[in-house]
Amino acid sequence: MEEIFETFKPKNVLIKKYVDYYYLDIKPSNHINEFQCFPHFNNTISLYKSHLRSENGEIIFENNAKALQIFTPIRQKLLNVKQIGKVYRIVIVFHPLGIQQFFKDLNFTGYITTFNFFTQNELSQIFSTINSEILTDSLDRFLEKRFKHFENSILDRSIQYIFNNCENFSVADLSATIGISRQHLSRTFQSQLGISAKKFHEIVLFRRTVNNKLFEEPKRNFTELAHEFNYNDQSHLNKIYKNLTENSPKSFFDKGTVIGTQGTFWRLPS
Repeated sequence: MEEIFETFKPKNVLIKKYVDYYYLDIKPSNHINEFQCFPHFNNTISLYKSHLRSENGEIIFENNAKALQIFTPIRQKLLNVKQIGKVYRIVIVFHPLGIQQFFKDLNFTGYITTFNFFTQNELSQIFSTINSEILTDSLDRFLEKRFKHFENSILDRSIQYIFNNCENFSVADLSATIGISRQHLSRTFQSQLGISAKKFHEIVLFRRTVNNKLFEEPKRNFTELAHEFNYNDQSHLNKIYKNLTENSPKSFFDKGTVIGTQGTFWRLPS
């Protein structure tokens, strides 16, 4: 089996509302794979075919191991991933509040490694193919049968407000628009998403700058990028990047790699 990294979108109209994309990640060689993932407002379920997770978070291939299922919450900091041995995984990338539509009564503010999001029979079907069309159909179907609409009007309205007013945002304006106190707003974000409204906005704006620089205007310098997205100045942009990625903007873009077709941006070992 060859090395594969492929991203693909849901087909089901309902699932599309809550799932951004899926991806298939196969590394058939028995090597150590390390990479860094950067903060994102999406969260994920990773399904590893035959793996164990060590106490320090390493993902280890074990031929006779059961499938490993990991939920990763909204990331505020750099995430270092170390995979030891072969890799066969499928990842579901959810929109904010997307996973809550399919799985209930779980705390999605932190990592979850001990819950069976999918049954063994479903996992057997998922891992029986590398055909993205068949995989999409299976994942769409398994998620749809779990669907129970989750609604939090404060978060629904707040998230939409942040996306719509990303370059001119304040928590005070958001709380006034929603009609609740800043304290209530903060508690609601923390209880469901694990981060504050301010941090959520910071990550959304960071991702907007990344997409702009990578895919829309790659020749734009960082002073122009800071101005376009209403940072105080380039120093402010530098500070945000350093906080979120542990890199300056230049280092971040120089060392990162786009993989797949959905703009997945990781730092791979050189």
